[in-house]
Amino acid sequence: MPDTPNPPIYVTDALIAEDIDAYLAGHEKKSLLRFITCGSVDDGKSTLIGRLLYDSKMIFEDQLAALEADSKRVGTQGQEIDFALLVDGLAAEREQGITIDVAYRFFTTEKRKFIVADTPGHEQYTRNMVTGASTADLAVILIDARKGVLTQTRRHSFLAHLLGIRHIVLAVNKMDLVGYDKAVFDRITLAYRAFANEIGITSFTAIPISGFKGDNITALSENTPWFKGPTLVEHLEVVEIGSAVDEAKPFRMPVQWVNRPNLDFRGFSGQLAGGRIKPGDPVRVLPSGKTTTVSRIVTLDGDLDEAVAGQSVTLTFADEVDCSRGDVIAAAEAPPEVADQFEATLVWMADDAMIPGRAYWLKLATQSVSATVQAPKYEINVNTLDHLAAKTLDLNGIGVVALSTDKPIVFEPYIDNRTLGGFIMIDKLTNATVAAGMLHFSLRRAQNVHWQATDIDRDMRANLKNQRPALLWFTGLSGSGKSTIANLVEKKLHRMNRHSFLLDGDNVRHGLNRDLGFTEADRIENIRRVGEVAKLMTDAGLIIITAFISPFRVEREMVRGMLPEGEFLEIFIDTPLAEAEKRDVKGLYKKARAGQLKNFTGIDSPYEAPESPEIRIDTTAMTPDAAANLIIDRLLG
Repeated sequence: MPDTPNPPIYVTDALIAEDIDAYLAGHEKKSLLRFITCGSVDDGKSTLIGRLLYDSKMIFEDQLAALEADSKRVGTQGQEIDFALLVDGLAAEREQGITIDVAYRFFTTEKRKFIVADTPGHEQYTRNMVTGASTADLAVILIDARKGVLTQTRRHSFLAHLLGIRHIVLAVNKMDLVGYDKAVFDRITLAYRAFANEIGITSFTAIPISGFKGDNITALSENTPWFKGPTLVEHLEVVEIGSAVDEAKPFRMPVQWVNRPNLDFRGFSGQLAGGRIKPGDPVRVLPSGKTTTVSRIVTLDGDLDEAVAGQSVTLTFADEVDCSRGDVIAAAEAPPEVADQFEATLVWMADDAMIPGRAYWLKLATQSVSATVQAPKYEINVNTLDHLAAKTLDLNGIGVVALSTDKPIVFEPYIDNRTLGGFIMIDKLTNATVAAGMLHFSLRRAQNVHWQATDIDRDMRANLKNQRPALLWFTGLSGSGKSTIANLVEKKLHRMNRHSFLLDGDNVRHGLNRDLGFTEADRIENIRRVGEVAKLMTDAGLIIITAFISPFRVEREMVRGMLPEGEFLEIFIDTPLAEAEKRDVKGLYKKARAGQLKNFTGIDSPYEAPESPEIRIDTTAMTPDAAANLIIDRLLG
């Protein structure tokens, strides 16, 4: 099928020609079902989608005349020719062996609109299948009637159930190649039911089909008189979709933005993630917990008497209540939870393995926070459902983890609310999406541990010492001169009657961090602990000086984020590797070059130089004493 930039058109009954306005009005009111097709390679996913598109009369504008001419010339045979052309156009995997990404198609019938995601079949593209399933209401699990239930059948069924897909269709395909044998269909259905019960799928709809021949796709086939229906399309047209279920849940609306075109109007815009809302209904704004009532429900087409799940609206309040992007407006009597520590299932999507302890951006609904993930409690083998011990997650790995956020977020378990329970994680440096996850519940310690307010605050402690607290964070290669310059800075501050404390990398590893090695994960935990100690000491009003290699930018930024703005000064001791190696006071570079030290920064472990430090010291052009004076001038200036 030739490529075309033109959008598809839909050929239905004569209503289009007779009354286009009536057709469009009816089309607009149709419900939308999102579903995925999945299964092993060559189970017929693209062929089935081609049949659905062809039988629903979805064709491309530049082919309309040609298809009409063909059908007149060759009669019913032309339909098979047209369908073959359509399938050839959809099945890109015929040229490259497999589908490697999610392909989305839109089609419509007289009763409903559909978006179908054709997901890859191979195990290495688990992340693509997860992407397609994340917004789906239904999954069509295809099985080749000649092969029965395979590993990928189990894998995709598990993932679909894990991602909260409520409706499963078991499409036993290629029935024409087994002579439409009922015994084959029954045997496969029975085997799948046994597996489905193991993973918690309590019900599914089994349909014998032939995607290529069209059996039981839109009409019951004479080849399967033993099957009484429904056909695949009939089932897709009547299955209860997510929005209908979500409307029965308590009201929730994540705030996308605050709408204030003038001083007389202040509205809060977003899409309802559950329930329904009317003017006069009491609501609670989270995480603050402030309550008020809804005054108006505003849309571009005018005010509404009621809004339901799935609608995007602007709400106004009867009272002046603080509310901003990232907050959640909820039913006052049934609010969601607020927490900062969770158990979650994580699907790792990055080529580089997950690093426990590293901070990533976590986006959930309209909320964005910094989050750290601990080593997995276990990894799930989705082929066998076994729980495996794991220290990290590699590409396409799925595991159960504990994670914490830097501030409380509003959430619900994913099983109850996809919007408030599903999240993605983003690398802070590359902005690449590295994981998708599903929250299970808040951890008990998050509910039992509360911040205790004290009467003496950090400003009072600092004023007593007549100084401003600060954290001087020295970073650079081993042998760059960090400890030498940091020690000089503290000596000079001491002579000036300043209250300071030096945290040296080697010294800290003799006590607080004696349990940590030098793997990437241990380096991250080393810096996290030091950052937390430094934060407590600046709260005491002290000037803290640290001398750590701290090779990763994201961890240095994590520590910066722990302190008030302006209190973290990154000091880059910029010494070239060759110069640092020439000094080699401790003989570490020599050992690293000889292979006696693993994960040594600059040799077999990377150092990420600061991009915009507050202070840069070139030790090849400045003496340690001059460097110390420059740093103190900047600190006290």
